[in-house]
Amino acid sequence: MIDDTKPQGDPAVAEELQGVPNELFENDDTSGGNERVADLERQLDEARQEVLYAKAETQNVRRRLEKDIADARSYAATSFARDILSVSDNLARALEAIPAELRQDDKLKSVVAGIEATGRELDKVFSLHGITRIAAQGLPLDPHQHQAMLEVPSAEAEPGTIVQELQPGYMIKGRLLRPAMVAVAKKPE
Repeated sequence: MIDDTKPQGDPAVAEELQGVPNELFENDDTSGGNERVADLERQLDEARQEVLYAKAETQNVRRRLEKDIADARSYAATSFARDILSVSDNLARALEAIPAELRQDDKLKSVVAGIEATGRELDKVFSLHGITRIAAQGLPLDPHQHQAMLEVPSAEAEPGTIVQELQPGYMIKGRLLRPAMVAVAKKPE
């Protein structure tokens, strides 16, 4: 026996609707049926919205994780690089401490050349890993890159201009690794 409450006509539609509860097709109370359909459509829309929000949140989490992983790779060597900067500083001090007459001495020329080659190699390694020296001398003080250690009276330089670099500063891939320690000009008294 065919249920009169289900739509008749197209056999494909009838086959698709097979197994659907009869109460969805009862036409006794048209307003009740419409309310039920409207309620189901509202629930469907809410479910779609929740799925969209969940997808968006998943994408945001994935992007954050990818950025965190990229940052971790880029800046993993930061602590090690800070430690190596002191080695570089000491190497530079050693070169500065060698007087000109000793640099010409045949017995020390190879030692000086070796220290200079080590300094160049260290600079090359810094460059390969995105470690760059911060420019300081003659520039205005930038508190994001420079640390003013003292003020020096100067008639030649504008107040706030760096007149001496006490210790070089470095960046690692655009992020501050160590600020440059500098002396800044002030108006003479």
